[in-house]
Amino acid sequence: MTTTTLTPHQARARADYLNIALWTFQGWIAMFFLAAGYAKLSEPMQNLIVLMQWPALVSETFVRGVGVAEMALALMVLTPLISWRFGRPLLLTAAAGLLVLEAIALGVHAFNLDLGLSLTNVFLIAITAPVLWLRRR
Repeated sequence: MTTTTLTPHQARARADYLNIALWTFQGWIAMFFLAAGYAKLSEPMQNLIVLMQWPALVSETFVRGVGVAEMALALMVLTPLISWRFGRPLLLTAAAGLLVLEAIALGVHAFNLDLGLSLTNVFLIAITAPVLWLRRR
């Protein structure tokens, strides 16, 4: 087994590329959950039931609460833009919360045999997990 030693320039470039990739993921996560949360808050329940079957099984207050939670967590994903010192703990909390929401949503959509929304949640988990894992260092 051989080991490769990176020059300081190569190590810094690799760290920069990783940082850009993670910020890209954070932006996608924030955009998705801001839009999803806004839809849950602004759309009539009948439209939400047509788009996703699960709102028919719970109260309107629950659906609206999930929308508020999604929007709050989405904004928390971007808090390191303001201050890394205070924003990083909020980012980690938000990423963990979103992973929990995504896992529950994946289970609900898979149980309802909704392939499109299930795959969407698999994608969201695939971009949120690295953010949580790599930003905690």
